[in-house]
Formats: sequence, C-alpha cells, structure tokens
Amino acid sequence: MYYKGQKTVVGIVDFALRGLYGLFSMVFGDKINTYFPIVATFFLYILVSNWFGLLPGIGSVGFMHEVIEEGKTHVAMIPFLRGGTADLSTTLGLSVLAIGLVQFYGIRELGFKQYISKFINLHGPIDFVLGLLEIVSEISRAISLAFRLFGNIIAGEVLLVIVAFLIPYFVSLPFLLFEIFVGFIQATVFTMLVSIFISVATTKHHPA
Repeated sequence: MYYKGQKTVVGIVDFALRGLYGLFSMVFGDKINTYFPIVATFFLYILVSNWFGLLPGIGSVGFMHEVIEEGKTHVAMIPFLRGGTADLSTTLGLSVLAIGLVQFYGIRELGFKQYISKFINLHGPIDFVLGLLEIVSEISRAISLAFRLFGNIIAGEVLLVIVAFLIPYFVSLPFLLFEIFVGFIQATVFTMLVSIFISVATTKHHPA
C-alpha cells in the first residue's frame, strides 16, 4: 500500500525509467534487456554526480591554505565536498570502465578470436596498421569521454561561482537552472555514446 506522496514518487521513477528504456531501445533493439541495467546505472550515477555539485556549499566551503607557484605565494581553497564529475579522476575512471565494458561485451558476443582480430591482424601490412588505429581509437574514446564530461561540469561550476560573486542574490538562479539542464544533457550524451560503442562492438560483421 502506498501513500499519496509515495505514489507520486513511484510514478515519477516509473516514468523516468520507461523513458530511459525507450531511449536506449533505439540503440540496442531486441538486446535492450541485456544492456539496459548497465547503461541506466551509468546514466543515474553521472546525473546524480552532476547535480550534486550544484548543492549549496558543495565546492564552495572548505579550508584555505597557501600555495607557492613560480616564487609567488597565494591563498587557495580546498573544498570539503565537491561534485564527483567535477574531478578528472572520477570521469577518467568512468570512461576507462565504460570502454573496458565495451571490450568485455564485444568478446562475449563475438568470441575472443573474432573480436581481437580487429586490433591484431597479421594478414597484411594494411590490416596491421588498421588494427593499430583501432587500438588508438579505443584509447581516444576513453580520453574524449572523460574530458568532455569533466570540462562541461567544471565549466558550469566555475560559471556559477563567478556569477554568484559578481551578482549575488537571485540573479544567478537562471544559470543554476541552466546547469541542471546541462547536467542532464551530459549524462545523456555520455551514456548514449557508451551505448553506441557497445552496440557497434557487439554487432557481427559478415564478409562481403
């Protein structure tokens, strides 16, 4: 039995999950039930991390310490709490995990020999070079995912701090609403890219 408030929350969660399911169904098709749990987990974790950094006091309350750079001393603040995706180590970890899962699912669906042949192919010099390019491509995907997410989130936090410092009170509210939207979009972009990578890696290519 649900109370009225609980029914509202359950309805919102159900609506959101159905929306996510429909969105990722366009990528995975009939394989959606296999991959939806992992991509939905990525989406929800990144979304919460993005929005967590917008809470009052997150990233703006900490302790001050002196930093010496190029012979000059200045004061810097180390925040007690900060948004997870505003830290490059977090976004890089997420990206490495995502690309690692892409390789795992590719091997599971196609078999180790067939999947690894696109990276290590000794049938000819051109095939060998193409394999090396595939390895570089996978590494660049991880770096791109990490820096895209980190750059957009940290830029938003810096913008809010500057606006709040220059124009206090409620003038920064529209920027806050915009960053809420940006946090949602960045979580969607990251997860959709990972979904596409998984879909491509697990698709069997038949020789012409």
